[in-house]
Amino acid sequence: MKMLRRALVALSLAGTIAGLLRVKGKGGVPPQEGGWREVSVPPR
Repeated sequence: MKMLRRALVALSLAGTIAGLLRVKGKGGVPPQEGGWREVSVPPR
């Protein structure tokens, strides 16, 4: 019973930490420059 209780506490603690990290997230604004650009292919 003691082992089961420890396992449940560990799982709930891990779930709480994962939930906090998911809620906190990185957020912010995506970069405004860079990204995709056209590639110039030289004629053959």
